[in-house]
Amino acid sequence: MLYPQQNLFRDKLDLSGFWDFQTDPDQTGENKRWQHGLNESRPIAVPGSWNEQYEDLYHYLGLAWYVKSTYIPPSWKGRHIFLRVGSACYLCTVYVNGVKIGSHEGGHLPFAFEITDHIRWNEENRIALSVENELKPTRVPSGNIPSALLPIASFPQTTYDFFPFAGIHRPVVLLSVPQTFIEDITVITEIEGIDGILKVSIRLNNPVEEKGTLRVNGGDIAITQTVTFTGGRTDALLTVPNACFWSDRHPYLYDLTISTDQDQYTLKVGIRSIEVENDRILLNGLPVTMQGFGRHEDFIASGKGLNLPLLIKDHQLMRWTGANSYRTSHYPYSEEEMQLADREGFLIINEIPAVSLQFDNDENMAQRLRLCLQQIDELIERDKNHASVVIWSIANEPIPPKLNPEIESNILVEKGQHFLDTLMERARKLDPSRLVTFAALQGSPEAWLKNCDVLCLNRYWGWYTLGGQLDLALAALEMELDTVWETWHKPIILTEFGADTLAGLHGHPDLMWTEEYQAEYIRGHLEVVARKTYIAGMHVWNFADFAAVQSIMRVGGMNMKGVFTRTRGPKMAAHVLRQFWVK
Repeated sequence: MLYPQQNLFRDKLDLSGFWDFQTDPDQTGENKRWQHGLNESRPIAVPGSWNEQYEDLYHYLGLAWYVKSTYIPPSWKGRHIFLRVGSACYLCTVYVNGVKIGSHEGGHLPFAFEITDHIRWNEENRIALSVENELKPTRVPSGNIPSALLPIASFPQTTYDFFPFAGIHRPVVLLSVPQTFIEDITVITEIEGIDGILKVSIRLNNPVEEKGTLRVNGGDIAITQTVTFTGGRTDALLTVPNACFWSDRHPYLYDLTISTDQDQYTLKVGIRSIEVENDRILLNGLPVTMQGFGRHEDFIASGKGLNLPLLIKDHQLMRWTGANSYRTSHYPYSEEEMQLADREGFLIINEIPAVSLQFDNDENMAQRLRLCLQQIDELIERDKNHASVVIWSIANEPIPPKLNPEIESNILVEKGQHFLDTLMERARKLDPSRLVTFAALQGSPEAWLKNCDVLCLNRYWGWYTLGGQLDLALAALEMELDTVWETWHKPIILTEFGADTLAGLHGHPDLMWTEEYQAEYIRGHLEVVARKTYIAGMHVWNFADFAAVQSIMRVGGMNMKGVFTRTRGPKMAAHVLRQFWVK
């Protein structure tokens, strides 16, 4: 899961660009030997969602094939060669020179297969990827089942309120590493007075006995420590005196370089601590308020595809509003975005794709639990060394039993609690250094919240409930927040609150859907939480308008709760946030 890196010991070849592409609605491509090449292809951009690149593909979610040919550098002979895919939604199968290498289920997270034995030297190698994004009840997230959360008919039939973009969304990279290489690195940071502590665990791919070196560089600091690998593993403890601690206001990063006889890898490391004390979240021992947004990877033409200029633009706009935080709603964002958040000082709630979980029959739940556990494993393996990631979120809006009246409520409460507790237990076992939570829908059973370190609440008082009646809605919000605090005495982050707004629509009085209503809605929420010491964060839903499924709730197939338009123009509400948040 280490991010591809090029140095004196490692090499990489990015295959991003134009690929041959062909849909396969009848799933006959493998029998027709499409893994060897496509006869009726058209160009497709990788990374990028296929839905936004061709009009006739907008609603296509079935099987499709990507094919590209490339030479492998002859200097890679005698080394391990991997094919790494940053993200493919939802099920991807890899072929190299016609040979099926393996498959990966689940979008938004990287996977890699070793292809060393299938390389053809001194001639072109054909890489083929088949990808499908069918909506199925047993997948995470699920589709093509009745949605208790979205009872109004929609197309496509998702259980979640964003468009199910399909395709290869992040780079496809060929990697070359030495025979014995650094396979995994885990860094946990702690603070002792003015010093920083790095607890480093390293694993090689071979169980060898050899020496290695760790170096920490930053500012005037240059620390070197020799380690011994036993069975291909080693642990080290490094102290950085008078350390610069990473924070949202001062995101200082050190370079940690691990070297062996054959390999080398460098990580950007931020020294910081995160914990909960009474009603506050403490960053480096000091209270911090996580103010920002729920967001989506979504833009015109690229869909959910990696868009580097957009990442810069979005982080600059968030800083302009005064934000210091966001949640990766409702799936893991790109590795490049996590790197940018480290550098720019954003506090991240990092979420797996378990959105709108339904606790129905045991067979479906068992499949979803397996996938959720896999996604937690892969997410923590990928992002465990990012200073910006401070909270793991194991789900967004699991469906409360009262929204599913056909099934006995108390049974569903118990099933849901066991499911969610199992995920939280897995996250804590893999990474006890961070906080764990999930984003709870209004009406969720209280018991589901008991094992959360921080209570993340999605609330739409003044929109879906008491819409247009802001005075009553804000009073109800304040009453509910006080009740939740008195019940649990844990810090609360309002992870969603917002109002759909058609940019340019104005009204006097400020009616729903006008920019004035959204501005007053957000102003009212910020004024309420300003009176509550136990509120540890506010995430507006949403940062920018985004593509959703078609329904009578979604004008033009768009969710318009953004304080910026889809093309990043500010609405009045963006200026309200800036007034409250910029210090």
